[in-house]
Amino acid sequence: MRDLLTTNGRITRATYWKFFGVFYGLIILLAFVSGERPSGGLSLVVGLVFIPLGLIGIIVQIKRWHDRDKAGWWVLINLVPCIGALWTLIECGFLPGTPGDNRFGPDPRGE
Repeated sequence: MRDLLTTNGRITRATYWKFFGVFYGLIILLAFVSGERPSGGLSLVVGLVFIPLGLIGIIVQIKRWHDRDKAGWWVLINLVPCIGALWTLIECGFLPGTPGDNRFGPDPRGE
């Protein structure tokens, strides 16, 4: 997972799932399993971890939209209740990217 601090380029579905499935999932699991109250010290640490992870998550989604040959602004569809998250899950998580180069860069699969 390289270039997670820039919105340029494309990523594959595998990279998308690695980030959201494994990395994000472990952090969320840590937050819920800890059982700390919101005033606890661990909650502050988990909260501070979520800020950069949230920003990187947005960048990962933007790059996935780029792989689908759509503008990164599509990430804003997440703001539509219920339907936005489902749309993002289907488009970014299950549908393949455009084969070959597109306007956002070369094919991340190297094909």
